[in-house]
Amino acid sequence: MEGKGRVSVVYFGEGAASEGDFHAGMNMACTLECPVVFVCRNNGYAISTPTEDQYRGDGIAPRGVAYGMRTIRVDGNDTFAVLHATKEARAYASEHSKPVLIETMAYREGHHSTSDDSTAYREPEEIAHFRAKMNPVVRLRNFLERRGWWDEDKEQAAAKLERRGVLKALTSAENKPKPGVEHLFTDVYAGEELPWHLKEQKEELEKHMAKYPEHYSGGH
Repeated sequence: MEGKGRVSVVYFGEGAASEGDFHAGMNMACTLECPVVFVCRNNGYAISTPTEDQYRGDGIAPRGVAYGMRTIRVDGNDTFAVLHATKEARAYASEHSKPVLIETMAYREGHHSTSDDSTAYREPEEIAHFRAKMNPVVRLRNFLERRGWWDEDKEQAAAKLERRGVLKALTSAENKPKPGVEHLFTDVYAGEELPWHLKEQKEELEKHMAKYPEHYSGGH
């Protein structure tokens, strides 16, 4: 809003669009003319609730139109469609200092979290179908292969290169010293006065560690 061409972006799922904060945020962005790009990933299930049990309207895109916001819906599993829509949305928001809503129609193949078993509310055959036909990685690979830009040798070489990079980063992270417990409290409030309830928690933890020093090493 400072007129420097910068744009904020917020990502959320269609389940979050059922929360009151979604509507307040959309309305405020429009009335205050904020350069914000709202990106909704409609994956069909939120946490475990299918869209037919979440809303009766035509997805999330019409809500942007209702608030007077420029809106576009794209195939969320199409890499190029998402890239192009995002670039155009960012350019519009920056130039006009107004918000844009992008609804990407996607699909969540995996479980919502480690405590979620998605086969409890959808059939394994459905997941397998989308994994084979709609997976964005598979679709992008097929696109590149049809044009002769990718093959199995390049796939294996890229996999080996990335694996080495991941293992190198993992080793580096494991060898770094663990942060001190004080960062539990200063991470968010760095350089600022801690609120009273965090001060009490910090003092309680320090007393606990002093009482049982054999269970702690170097204040970690």
